[in-house]
Amino acid sequence: MYWLEVSVQADREAAEAVSGIFAEYAYAGGVAIDESIEPSPDGDGFSYLDKPVTIKAYIPVDDQAGEKIENLRLALDHLSFLRPVTPLTVRRLAEEDWENAWKEHYHVLHVGRHLVIVPSWREHSPQDGDVIIRLDPGMAFGTGLHPTTRCCLQRLEDTVQPGMSVLDVGTGSGILALAAARLGAATVLAVETDPVAVKAARSNVDLNGLAQVITIREGSLPLPEPATFDVVVANIIARVIVELARPLAAVVRPGGILVASGIIVDRAAMVEQSLHQAGLQLVQRDINGDWVTLSLAKSS
Repeated sequence: MYWLEVSVQADREAAEAVSGIFAEYAYAGGVAIDESIEPSPDGDGFSYLDKPVTIKAYIPVDDQAGEKIENLRLALDHLSFLRPVTPLTVRRLAEEDWENAWKEHYHVLHVGRHLVIVPSWREHSPQDGDVIIRLDPGMAFGTGLHPTTRCCLQRLEDTVQPGMSVLDVGTGSGILALAAARLGAATVLAVETDPVAVKAARSNVDLNGLAQVITIREGSLPLPEPATFDVVVANIIARVIVELARPLAAVVRPGGILVASGIIVDRAAMVEQSLHQAGLQLVQRDINGDWVTLSLAKSS
């Protein structure tokens, strides 16, 4: 199968607006925001450079591809009058080309105190205390490199206790669901609207031998059956979190925690207000560059 990779560069304040435009035309709404990073000398981490971000999405090559590209160009041209956005770049590539071209730049990543993200094609010798997550994102999004993913992983490490139930909304590659399971969650439900990501997430669950703990389901909130969870994590974007504020609050068990991320600083107050109105109380706000992660509790 062939794809069109569409991308632009923009400042961080424009990233969410561009993501919203891309989501209207990308395959199942999948959009990636790539930060400029610099690996640390020891390979244990990364620093984020003060440069524009790259927003990417993928469109299948079919009869509608040309019309989608023209609609994208028009919408981005309008946005460029308000914020600096580079012209749209379009690149044709085969699915296997996308899956393999970036692998040489993806290394073992240490997050928080114990979590270690290990690409499936790399070797790693675990140290005492390492919590290993083996990952192959495929064409899904969620490698652990983005600051919002890293912050969610750290919040899960601080929050998930053995025996808990966890819901991951917009699971992407499944990285947060895998982390929750590795941290001791008894059951994890992960939902995702993108069928490509669902396939990748299920493969990663099998890769880690966690099929008895994690269920990957295509879909979103509200869930088809009533259910509540000790921990809910939603690493998506501000607009979607606001739209899902009440359904998100509804699936948090009394005394439970919602971790909401993928939020640009300028949108944080709006997201916080919508979740407060839905019945959740802010307990922690983490800021990493221009990105915010909110941890909120439901009263017992």
